[in-house]
Amino acid sequence: MPRGGRDALDGVQILADGRAVLKARVRAATRGGEANAALVGLLTKAMQVAPGRIAVVAGQSARIKRVKVDGPGAELARALAHGRTA
Repeated sequence: MPRGGRDALDGVQILADGRAVLKARVRAATRGGEANAALVGLLTKAMQVAPGRIAVVAGQSARIKRVKVDGPGAELARALAHGRTA
């Protein structure tokens, strides 16, 4: 049975506590780290970086995650802005 949904970055969202987060959605199941791996893949594609440069460092089992991307911040932000997927 095919899964619904899509893998996409949906822009920045401001949470009720004032934090700005990048809104991402993935089709992968949350079990076994599949969703985290799909998120890394999505960010890899959007920012055009090697998968080894991206890691989920907090929130592995939560909806809100902290992700670390190794590289120059300005270049990564620019690539992310231009590499937005939908």
